[in-house]
This record gives sequence, structure tokens and C-alpha cells, in this order.
Amino acid sequence: MPTTHTLVIGAGQAGLAMSRRLTDAGIDHVVLERGRTAERWRSERWESLRLLTPNWATRLPGWTYTGPHPDGYMTADELATYLSTYAGSFDAPIEEGQDVHELCYADNGFTARTSDGSWTAQNVVVATGWCDQPRVPGFAERLDPAVAQITPSAYRRPDLVPDGRVLVVGAAATGVQIADELARAGREVVLAVGGHSRVPRRYRGMDIWWWLDQIGVFATTIDEVSDSTRSRNEGALQLVGRDDYRDLDLPTLEGLGVRLSGRLTGIRGDHLTFADDLEETTAAADERLTRLLTRIDDHIVATGLDREVLPAVSPARLPPTEPIKRLHARRDRIAAVVWATGYRRSYPWLRVPVLDSDGEIVQRRGITPVAGLYVLGQRFQHRRDSNFIDGVRHDATYVARHIASRQCHPTTPSLSREDAS
Repeated sequence: MPTTHTLVIGAGQAGLAMSRRLTDAGIDHVVLERGRTAERWRSERWESLRLLTPNWATRLPGWTYTGPHPDGYMTADELATYLSTYAGSFDAPIEEGQDVHELCYADNGFTARTSDGSWTAQNVVVATGWCDQPRVPGFAERLDPAVAQITPSAYRRPDLVPDGRVLVVGAAATGVQIADELARAGREVVLAVGGHSRVPRRYRGMDIWWWLDQIGVFATTIDEVSDSTRSRNEGALQLVGRDDYRDLDLPTLEGLGVRLSGRLTGIRGDHLTFADDLEETTAAADERLTRLLTRIDDHIVATGLDREVLPAVSPARLPPTEPIKRLHARRDRIAAVVWATGYRRSYPWLRVPVLDSDGEIVQRRGITPVAGLYVLGQRFQHRRDSNFIDGVRHDATYVARHIASRQCHPTTPSLSREDAS
């Protein structure tokens, strides 16, 4: 049975960042990957997808974008190549095709049973990602079986979606991008709008990502927010990465002919019902947007950038609209539902007692209650950007230091669940 000091499970951006930091520290380790390096970016993304983050914001430990388009946005295939090249730059010890079926803990360390054998190690870093399994509401099983149900990991392009009207559920980045692509392909689309954070692609001449970085949004830690659970579950950004830098928001979609509704609240066969909360939801998103832009404007004044950037322009507001309250699948020709309702984590292979009542790994800055078991790439793990490509480097550095300290002091005690939360 092969043995290494530290096992890293997952060879996406989190696992590779961890591998680089362990390499820098001279710590023997192996990265186990169920498929190919960056597999999820290769096989679970739609064809037109581009990153929400500019190329300059794909910084990893010891690695940064050096191409000709720092303000552009990589496709999923380009990012997979970028990550593979990164792995090759430090000869990351990746074992591909190693799907972990079980991870157990005993007094002498951890044993990982994979599809191709078993490994033992003193430490394990779970880096399987935040976007693990699509989250689909339980009432989806009550939908008429004649209606196709599609998750974002299975969606590829409009012509592969059955003919007819499409209901897209969820109005964060994934939902609005898929709704936009379908509408531009001539499809009739209904968008069920839930909580989201609306931002412009560019503001006063600069990418919104640059502004968020400049005003310290990404550097905010979980210790600085009043409600950690709410912060980790708040609506994702409503944004798209395109070389024409256009905005993608509800006014844009309505202009394309997309019909809007409130949250989808129930399904009974052919009947779909929606909450009467579209106005409330959009008003809340607009209020958050106003606060953000005011904060940016204040930063501009405080740093003397007034003459360096463009004048402020207020984003368009959604005009008064009559939202859809209910649909009848057959009568309204609903051919498919796209569940852009977020993701959940699933750890059926994790036989170590570190999961909370919601099935999430209990952790503090990546350190779990079981000594030697770590996690990386979780949303708001420590910083607000912990699950972003550009942010995982900070947590990888912290976790690597902790692993190195265990190497020097192997009797480091476990955290309590209270300390790790």
C-alpha cells in the first residue's frame, strides 16, 4: 500500500495551489484526481462559458497570467489548459484516474481507498471544490416526466435543449448566462428570480472585479461578518465575462424577451407556482448595488482617483413588469427546466466525523476537528474569495504552514467543533 506524508484529494485550482505550497515546503505528498487535472472544468461546463474573473485575477501560488489579454476572460477549456500548465511548472505529483471511494481514520493516520488501490498518509486535504453537486429542490421529482430537467453541469448549448419554452430557475451568474444564451438563440425563456447580487461588468471605466479588490471586499474574513452562515449562503453575483464587457442583468434579459417571475415555490405535475416576490427581490438587489457603488465612489474620492476614472453612471433599473404567477407545463409548452439553483457538497466517501447537520465539513481556516484532516476551496472558508481561483492561494498558504507544524510536532491536538466552526 503506497504511503505519503500528505494526500490531496482533487486536482482543480484548490488542489493544485495546495500541491504547490506543499512542494515549496518540501513536504512529500500526492494529489489524487478522479479524472484528469481540472476535470470539472473540462467535462462539467457549458460550451460558451467564460470565467467571471478577468485573466489577471487567476493568480495561484508562484503563478500568474502572462498572456496578451489580461482584461479578458478565459473559457473553461483555456482555464483547464492554464491549470495543467501550472501543474507541470512544478511537476505536481498527480495521480489521475484515482476516484476516492472511502477515506478512513485510525491512530496511525488516514487510509484512502480509491478505484485503483489504497493510499495511507498522516494528513489529508479535501480539495474537491465548492461546486460539487448541483442542488435541485426536492419538489423537482413531482414535475411532469415529459418535461426535461437539466442541471448546469449537463447543459451544453441551446440546440441540445428540447424544442419549446424553457424555464430557468435561479438568477445568479449561471442562471442569467444560460437564459441569455437561450434567448439569443431564439428560444422562449422564463426566468424564476431568487436572491442575487447585481453588479455591473465595468464601473467608471474599470472592471468591477478590480474595484472589489481595491476596496477590500475580497479580503474581508469570516471573522469580520456578523452572520457567518448568511454570508456563506448569500446570493451569488449576477455577472458574465465577455470581451465586449457588456452587462447581464434583469433589464437586459427582459429586453431580449425573457419573461420574469418570482421564486419557484411548488410543482404538482403540470402546474408550477411562483412567489409574488419579484419586485421585493429586485429592489433588495438594487439596494445592495447602490451601497456597493457608493462605497466605490467614496474610495475614488479618498484616493484621489476622481480625474483618472470615468464619471459615475447609474445602472438601468427594471421597469414595472407583470411577473408570471403560474405556469401549466403542457398548455404553456414548457419543454425543459434548467435548475440553476446552486450547488451542494457531497462526501459519501468521507468516513471521518467532521460533517455538520447540513453535510458540510466543519472547519476553521481549513482546519477540521480531526487532527491532520483539512479542507480547501470552500466558500468564504476564511476570506470572501476563498473559493475563487484568485483567493484560494491565501488558504493554501495557511494550511501548508499548519501541516508543516504538524510535521515538526506530530502530537498537535485536534480542534474542538466549536473552535473549528
